[in-house]
Formats: sequence, structure tokens, C-alpha cells
Amino acid sequence: MGKKWTTASIPDQCGRVAVVTGANTGLGYETAKALAEHGASVVLAVRNVEKGEQAAACMPGDVTVQALDLTSLDSVRTAAAALRSRLDRIDLLINNAGVMYTPKQTTTDGFEMQFGTNHLGHFALTGLLLDLMLPVPGSRVLTVSSTGHRIQAAIHFDDLHWKRSYSRVAAYGQSKLANLMFTYELQRRLAAHGTTVAVAAHPGVSNTDLIRHTPAALRLPVTWLAPLITQTPAMGALPTLRAATDPGAFGGQYYGPGGRNEIKGHPRLVTSSPESYEVAVQQWLWAVSEDLTGVKFPVLQSQHNSVPSGSAITI
Repeated sequence: MGKKWTTASIPDQCGRVAVVTGANTGLGYETAKALAEHGASVVLAVRNVEKGEQAAACMPGDVTVQALDLTSLDSVRTAAAALRSRLDRIDLLINNAGVMYTPKQTTTDGFEMQFGTNHLGHFALTGLLLDLMLPVPGSRVLTVSSTGHRIQAAIHFDDLHWKRSYSRVAAYGQSKLANLMFTYELQRRLAAHGTTVAVAAHPGVSNTDLIRHTPAALRLPVTWLAPLITQTPAMGALPTLRAATDPGAFGGQYYGPGGRNEIKGHPRLVTSSPESYEVAVQQWLWAVSEDLTGVKFPVLQSQHNSVPSGSAITI
């Protein structure tokens, strides 16, 4: 058995620039902190700037804060413009921020909250920043998904925003499935370019603020069982850090905890659901996401070839 991958395995990040969404707490905080500790210049892209500044003060090196509210496309565009004015390159864009199991509500733009925040906000941000990454060899777009992408999950093109009925669990599953489909389709479009790659990761079951919206019937059991079934945010961040920094990682790969059922453990390459590899659905989702956000990516040609289940798209 090979050596377990830990933060000590992260290569030197000096000279690299990382933008991490939702980096003032939980997984995002641990991700940003580890990158800063290894020499990266890190931007914490967060909704609450005050909390972001407090988080930045606990990290070493060059760590700054950028206001970003993924529930508002205006905020996404403003944040992207601000980042473009202060950065001449981005090596790592880590789409980490997210919400889970929220009550039925919508974003500023009228999108279902989980789909709008977890997928559409990050889709728009990536499209607005990608040309700062394309000239940078070894640059990566990392999007955080979840094992929840397997639970009651499908892309409901006939009712993306759950206007007819609402299931907070199924809506979360849709958003996390969309994260993976976005990653795989983005990688297919990036492959011919040869510099930037798209990868994904999931944290297993980590004890973070995300569980605050767990349905009432499950909240008490989850609280009781948390010490047994969850891992720390620092451990939960390892799959993200490996996908973002491991020289052996390839575009189109997906990393998660290596323990039983991918709940806990040190990161390894994992496989997403069969549904996540459906190329036609990925491409439909991409087109719908462009329409909904009004964001067009730099010219990237989809190669229209399928992604075999469990395989990586190498470049």
C-alpha cells in the first residue's frame, strides 16, 4: 500500500496564485490555509468580508480577501472584475463554497438556491476568470462535489428550479451532480488547449457548517453520530488539495476519501455515478447554464466524445 497523502505531500506552491471560494470557514478555510502554508498567494473569495479578514489573519504569507456572493450574478461579475484588475494570472481556481439542504428559496436572480449557488454561481465565476488561467501551464479548475450527487440526483431540465414541488435532498443532489457534469464537460473543452485542466473532489462526510440545514428528523441523530461518521474539516479538505496540487493528477479526475464508502480517510482517485458521465446531459447542462447566467466561456470546442465511467481525461 502506498504512502498516505497528507498536507505534507503538497508540492511547493511558491509563485502560484489560488482563488478559493467560501474560504473563511470549514473546508475552504483548511484548503486556503494549507495552500498558503506551502507558499501560494491566496485570495479568499467570501460573502462575509469581515469573517474573511479574520480567517486571513490566521494564515501565513500573502492572503487577501475578495467579496463574492454566489447567490447574485451581479456580485459574481463584480468580484471577477475586481480579481481581473488585481491579478495577472490564476493557477488554481477552487470552487468550494456551497449550501446544503436549504429550505425552499431562490437566489437574487430567481434560481433555486442550491442549484444557483453550488453550480450556476461557480459556472459564471469560472467563465469570467478562465482567460487568466489558460496561459498558465499547470493551472487547474477544481470544483467540490459531494457523495450527495448520487442521492435522488438527476438534472431536472423540465423544472430546474423546483417550482412545481421541492425536495431539499434531491435539489442538493442535482446541484452536486451538476458540479461533476460541469467539470467533465469543461475538461473536454480544455483538452485541446493543453494548459488548464478541470478536476473535482468531494470531502466525504465532514463536520462543517453545511449540516445546519439537515432535515429536522435527521438533525439529532446526525449530531449524536457526528464523532463516529464524520471527519474533521482538515481531513475533508485533503481530496481538494490533492486534486489541486498533486503532480500526478490529470484533468477529468475525481478525488475523495479512501475509507469505506468514501466517508472518511486519506484521499484517493474515486469514481462518480454513471449518470455523471452522460455526455449529452453534460452538454445540455452547459448550454442551459450559459443561457441562465449570460456568461460565455472563452472559445473552447467540445470534442463530443464520451467519458468512460471511472476514467480520466488526460492531456
